[in-house]
Amino acid sequence: MNKQTTDQLLMIRPSCFYTNEQTATNNYFQQQTQENQGATTSKAQQEFDGFVSELRSHGVVVYVWQDAIEPNTPDALFPNNWISFHNPKIIVTYPMYAVNRQMEVSKAPIEFLESEGFLFSNQIDFTSFISSNLYLEGTGSMVLDRVNQIAYCARSERTNPILIDMFCQKMGYRAVVFSSFQSVNGQRQPIYHTNVMMSVGLDFAVVCLDSIDETQERNTLIHSLETTGKTIIELTEEQIHQFAGNVLELQSNKGNRLLAMSTSAFDALTDSQKAALSSKLTMVHSPLPTIERLGGGSARCMMAELFM
Repeated sequence: MNKQTTDQLLMIRPSCFYTNEQTATNNYFQQQTQENQGATTSKAQQEFDGFVSELRSHGVVVYVWQDAIEPNTPDALFPNNWISFHNPKIIVTYPMYAVNRQMEVSKAPIEFLESEGFLFSNQIDFTSFISSNLYLEGTGSMVLDRVNQIAYCARSERTNPILIDMFCQKMGYRAVVFSSFQSVNGQRQPIYHTNVMMSVGLDFAVVCLDSIDETQERNTLIHSLETTGKTIIELTEEQIHQFAGNVLELQSNKGNRLLAMSTSAFDALTDSQKAALSSKLTMVHSPLPTIERLGGGSARCMMAELFM
């Protein structure tokens, strides 16, 4: 049986960090800065180290791989977009939209995990679809209900329906696909990654239903979540811009339920939302302002779940 949560993570410490202009074309969560690269890298490394320390203090085992200096990959600290791990011993690697993100795909972190005792017997590789301009960015594009084998997917330039179908066929999943939007300068623009507008846990889902403009698609998503026993905690668009949807349920090495997020996400939640979540698990948060502002991603994007 597939597990939804884990107490083991791969995280990649950045060697450089700055606004990636190649991803900013369709990631409206990113902001520009006048700071030099050295300053932004130092801040991102401090935020990364603080988040890792916070996770470890709650009993999460974090395997940290230091990103190489070359090639220059400013978004390397978001490994969940190029790789995901699955039972039994399966690795999936993905084709990413930005050219400088495609360079993140590497055997080195996999070999590092193998040296730590992980065994991988099968790799499913979708990266060849880059040549056909087809993209699927891992568990950014797909929010996985691993127990019920459902992939929740918001269509975008980075989330191609053809590759969603291929993933589901190979992995035994079914897809719930919809369009999700955010308001940008008075226009509705596609949200670049599904995992910024929703997250699925063992028995709950946080989701910005208002981002799904088409009524039937919204109702289909609600039906799927409810029939699989998920309590829906609705988020506003303002909350997801503070990354309240970019969260991930984990467990401690003692089996305690945790919900990892950034401090901005935690602060964006209402008292009633915090109470609903706190009744189920412990919320774990750490400040990630530079990473969120320049990278347009947050805590969930930084964690690739491992299943021994």
